[in-house]
Amino acid sequence: MPRLSILELGRVREGGDIRTALDEARELARQAEDWGYERFWIAEHHNMPSVSTAATSLVIAHVAAGSTRIRVGAGGIMLPNHAPYVIAEQFGTLATLFPGRIDLGLGRAPGTDQVTVRALRRDPASGDRFPQDVLELQAWLGPTRPGQRVEAVPGAGTDVPLWILGSSLFGAQLAAELGLPYGFASHFAPQMLDQALAIYRSRFQPSAQLDRPYALVGVNVIAAPTDEEAKFLATSQQMSFAGIFRGARELTKPPVDDIERYWTPQEKAQASQMLAHSIYGSPDTVREGLRALIDRTQADELMIVSDMYDFGHRLRSFRMISDIAAGLPA
Repeated sequence: MPRLSILELGRVREGGDIRTALDEARELARQAEDWGYERFWIAEHHNMPSVSTAATSLVIAHVAAGSTRIRVGAGGIMLPNHAPYVIAEQFGTLATLFPGRIDLGLGRAPGTDQVTVRALRRDPASGDRFPQDVLELQAWLGPTRPGQRVEAVPGAGTDVPLWILGSSLFGAQLAAELGLPYGFASHFAPQMLDQALAIYRSRFQPSAQLDRPYALVGVNVIAAPTDEEAKFLATSQQMSFAGIFRGARELTKPPVDDIERYWTPQEKAQASQMLAHSIYGSPDTVREGLRALIDRTQADELMIVSDMYDFGHRLRSFRMISDIAAGLPA
């Protein structure tokens, strides 16, 4: 059975607030480490009222301080938005405060819209330098060299583990070339999953960090006592995806009895394509869904998104998923 981990968006729900979302993320990580989850990653998004994790490094510190064992990291830092040197300082600080517990996943997308990109003062061409930026960041986190006049303090010598994240073939090729672990975002962009994993594994070159391919696969899972309840709870996520296509930046909505009355046929088709690998259901349904995904991908690790309105239902879902996975063949 692959390891299980959690991807956190810090969802802000209708009737809630940002502080509550951040504290719930911290509480989820605290409980998840007792349920056997390997790592708890925070996603960087900007200008989204329903997502509270824009200052990703700060949220990682908040979550790590509330837990003791689980690895905490970025899933990921959108590196073109930042100077590699600054990220080295931030994650060097995190690694100093929480030794042996910090991961640094890296993506090349902006994590926002083009208007917000300009507010970030991001060079539109900075994504083209992503491979060079990854190498620069890796160097800042590595040991200092003789005669080096600038070093990341903290940062130098911490060797924070880097991951390449993506939803296309580019990230798979880069992760293979650099010998880094690779995470595929099939929880929202599943179309190239099989091809990306095949390229990553076939082209992998061992490195100082990793001697063989290590593939993480993102997947939406909502577990509940019955299929009907799980599908009901999943409508909050489905409405969030419909909002993307509408250009509506809304807080997470309570679930609805009839999602067909909420979205248009076109929105349904678009969202269904993005959510194609999602698993919503009872323990038996989730068990079969996880087994099929593992058989298909041979993933080393699954990163679970269990996105719903009510925090108590989220906790129950993650606890159930852990129990279900524990019963699968090793």
